[in-house]
Amino acid sequence: MTSYQPSDPRIPTKAEREARKVFRAQEAEKALNEYEAAQKAFHANRERLKAERLARESAASKTSSLAIQDS
Repeated sequence: MTSYQPSDPRIPTKAEREARKVFRAQEAEKALNEYEAAQKAFHANRERLKAERLARESAASKTSSLAIQDS
């Protein structure tokens, strides 16, 4: 039978804590920048699709109004 031996938790030194703190801040900033870039791309794409939809609807309404007038 295997006996369970919990690992001895090592307390990080002050330098390790500071390094971890800086690393976490850099990772958080990187994640925030990626999120903002994704949001900008999403909104730009949404606006492009909206403009295309409005152009299609406008063209469709013009052709349908011309067809009604020709009748």
